[in-house]
Formats: sequence, C-alpha cells, structure tokens
Amino acid sequence: MNTRTRHLFLVLICFLASSCFRGGTSTDGLPVGKRIQLQSVEELYQFLTYDDNRYPLVSLHRGGPLSGYPENAIETFAYNASLQPVIVECDVRISKDSALVLMHDHSLNRTTTGKGSVNDHTLSELKKLLLLDNNKKLTPYRIPTLAEALAWGKGKVIFTLDIKNDVPYEAVINTIRKERAESSVVVITYSANQAAKVHSLAGDLMISASVNNREDLSRLNEKDIPDNRLLAFVGTREADPNLTKILHDHGIMCILGTLGNLDKQADKKGFQTYAGFIDRGADILSTDRPAEAGRALNFYIKKRGIVSKFVQ
Repeated sequence: MNTRTRHLFLVLICFLASSCFRGGTSTDGLPVGKRIQLQSVEELYQFLTYDDNRYPLVSLHRGGPLSGYPENAIETFAYNASLQPVIVECDVRISKDSALVLMHDHSLNRTTTGKGSVNDHTLSELKKLLLLDNNKKLTPYRIPTLAEALAWGKGKVIFTLDIKNDVPYEAVINTIRKERAESSVVVITYSANQAAKVHSLAGDLMISASVNNREDLSRLNEKDIPDNRLLAFVGTREADPNLTKILHDHGIMCILGTLGNLDKQADKKGFQTYAGFIDRGADILSTDRPAEAGRALNFYIKKRGIVSKFVQ
C-alpha cells in the first residue's frame, strides 16, 4: 500500500467511525445537557400547566437545524439538547409501507439525497438516503423513524409532533403507546375538531391547539378537552394581553411562534428581545434561532431564580 492509498484508507476509516457515532441507529451516547425528566403523563401535565413560576422553554422549529445538522434528525435534536432543555417540534410523515418517519416536506428533494415523494418510498429505501443541512451540505445522518426519535427522547426532551395530513392519528398514537412515550409527547392540532379527534382517540395525551382569540378557546372547551391537556399556540405575533391572561387563568401555557418576523426582530434588536416576549406572556418560544433564544431565557431564569424539579 503506497502512501497516498494509505492516507485515503485512513480518511475513509475516520469518516466511517464518525458516521457510526453521529449517523448510526444507536443514539444512546449522544450528549444531552439539562434534561426534562418526566416519568409519567401526570408529571407532563404538571410541568406544562401555567403558574407564576413556570419554566420558560425554547421549542426547536423542525428540530433546530443549523450548519452541519439537518432538520428532523435525532443528532440535531441531541446537539440542541446538549446546550439547554428543549421542546423538539418535528414533523411526521408516512412511507409507502406505512412506516412513520420524520420529514417536513412531502418531497425528498430539498432535505435528502433522494428524489420524489416520501410516501412513494419504503422505509428500507428511505434509510439508504443521507440528509442535507439547510445549506445543502451533505451530512452523515439518515431519516429517523418516529419510534427511534421517541425512544431517544424519553427522559430528555418533550416532543411536539406536527402530523401531516395523510398520516392517521391512530398510527401515531399506536407508536407513542408502543414506545411508552406519553410523558414526552404533545400532539399538534390546527382546529378544535382536530383537537377533539385526538382527545377522543387518546384522552391522556397533551395537545397543542391554535388559539388566536377567545372564541378558539371556547370551541376547545365545548369539546370537553380539559385545560391541563392543552398548550395554546397563539400565532407568530404577540398575543393580545387579555387573551394571554385568560389562557393563564385557565392554567394553559402559551407557545409564541417567533420564527419569521419576531426572530428577525430579535436578530436586529439583540437576543434579550426574547426575554421581552416571555415578560409579556409567552411561555414557550418556537424559534429558528434556538441558541440565541436560549441564551436570553437562561439569563431570565437565573435572574428570577426559576427552578423546576423536572429540569435536571
């Protein structure tokens, strides 16, 4: 073996070793910082019910992608979780052979080395693809199944699952049950009817529901969904303070989507802008800038001496 060949061989070995750790199926060794440690669904209700000492959190939009880390990848979740306690917002799609996988787009073209629709490929075919980061850079990471993500995340993070239109709620709920992940999952819904359907199928699961006004909350109450099963997504603009007060009076925490204009505002004005959102009533920030938002929340938490027995 000549010198050039030996060098190429060593590079290949290093890459494969890295891929086994960073992109392989075993994620037990991936680093996590402060964990959200919940042992039961009752503890999830307690942690996500509003009170004056609630623990503000960052939610990772599409799992918190950044350079070298693609969206909807367990390795990306783990990297973000190594920096701060997080809620992981991720997207659920279904394969040709009915496997549930994490993928935002209907098409594979933007975020993978594949082409075509997710549901035109079997799980085996999807697992052969590599993920691209948002700069189109190739990574060693692969498309995870929902089950793999839930198994990794238990006792570490909370997931909010954005279930795409062609995915049956029943299939997602069955996977949650099989992985015994009820204490680490919130199901995202976009209408009172969707929320009611999830609640009828699995009354113990927490639900994220869109609440833009009092009428939205009234419709959820009419569906007999208990307040302690709800998080309120109040939109991508700061909510009316009167609506925030009503939700808090019901014990319902508010998710503010800072992704988009509010993230741009914080980028221009400084990271402490995120703390202002919390001061004015937001409890969870769904953001494309989790490091910056987390930095502000860390200062906020320390300044006010906020602690939670569930964050360790």
